[in-house]
Amino acid sequence: MRVLVIGSGGREHALTWKIAQSPLLSKLFIAPGNGGTGTIAENVALDITDHKAIIDFCRLMAVDFVVVGPDAQVVAGLGDDIRAAGIACFCPSKAAGQLEGSKSFTKALCDEMDIPTAAYARFDNEAAALAYLYTQGAPIVVKADGLAAGKGVTVAMSVEEAEEAIIDCFAGAFGASGASVVIEEFMEGEEVSLFVLCDGTDILPLTTAQDHKRAFDGDQGPNTGGMGAYSPAPVMTQEIYEQTLERIIWPTVRGLARRGTPYQGVLYAGLMLTSDGPKLVEYNARFGDPETQVLMMRMLSDLLPLLHATATGTLKDHQVAWKDQFALTVIMATQGYPGQVVNGSEIRGAEGLDNDHLQVFHAGTRRDGKRLLGSGGRVLCITALGQTVSEAQKRAYAGVEQIDWPEGFCRRDIGWREIARTGS
Repeated sequence: MRVLVIGSGGREHALTWKIAQSPLLSKLFIAPGNGGTGTIAENVALDITDHKAIIDFCRLMAVDFVVVGPDAQVVAGLGDDIRAAGIACFCPSKAAGQLEGSKSFTKALCDEMDIPTAAYARFDNEAAALAYLYTQGAPIVVKADGLAAGKGVTVAMSVEEAEEAIIDCFAGAFGASGASVVIEEFMEGEEVSLFVLCDGTDILPLTTAQDHKRAFDGDQGPNTGGMGAYSPAPVMTQEIYEQTLERIIWPTVRGLARRGTPYQGVLYAGLMLTSDGPKLVEYNARFGDPETQVLMMRMLSDLLPLLHATATGTLKDHQVAWKDQFALTVIMATQGYPGQVVNGSEIRGAEGLDNDHLQVFHAGTRRDGKRLLGSGGRVLCITALGQTVSEAQKRAYAGVEQIDWPEGFCRRDIGWREIARTGS
């Protein structure tokens, strides 16, 4: 099978790394890729917002299957256009992708299908949003309705913080994504993610993960796209898992099918484990980043046939196997992230660290001859396996210590919740 992966981040590097191991694969491309993906696939300098250019490339290079990584391309309908050209594609439709592209769309589906989630209200103007805030008080959650690269959510512990978030949204901090705002009740509990493949009719649950959204140790600082993650998340017991499938996942799948927009792709459910049971925080309509890095490290099964079966409606009877280990990833980001960063700093020591229990996935790098340069906010994902979260954490941070990059930083406490809970 000749495969093209779309994207350039750590998620796409991890997917490419896993797909490259498939015996079904004959040729692997990635567009545009990054400074790390060129060792396992052919980087292709395509503008991934140009759907015609992607389709023309697929026809020229006889690509059989396309795997779309980034959320923006899901929401832009890239999968629809590729399928219309007669090429199989792992990517939800634009209509179903609104699960991520519009928080109010997902909330309306929750209302329709009685899916447990936070109480909410949606606003198209600042004055109405602020008036609602003053009636609700804090803590409270403010979300830009559209895509905001993981940065459009403010968990406000004070009314003043929520005010600032609302004003920022309507002032254009997130562009068109913040033209409307969803304000939600603050849910008490622990957050966890569940990943499920869905081919429109059948589902194949994958596994769980927990990520760390805040920029700094102790869950301090601004929200980011994710500073680290580990998998599995033992806090999600078998009972909670079954409740989540019954009350959240299956109603979502059936509700979208009933609307005539069946979901084919990966459902990434962000959940809050409350005293009343699991509740949906939000959906993402693609693999998570940095969760994909830990999922791919743990997956024993061949990923490629699972993605192809999802895309072609043939997922029934497929199974997935996992290593009986924990995986943990630490994100190294450029100083200043999630705010303004300076690109182009040289990274030394990231090469040659990979072994059976450690992989360095690139998220924002580029090559300048033999030099590896940072290019973006989140830059490297140092990912390790271990028999415990603590062992995986130690191995990941040992990898971090081998990397010479003064312009970078990372959190030093990834996995802290589980280690504090179990001591291992």
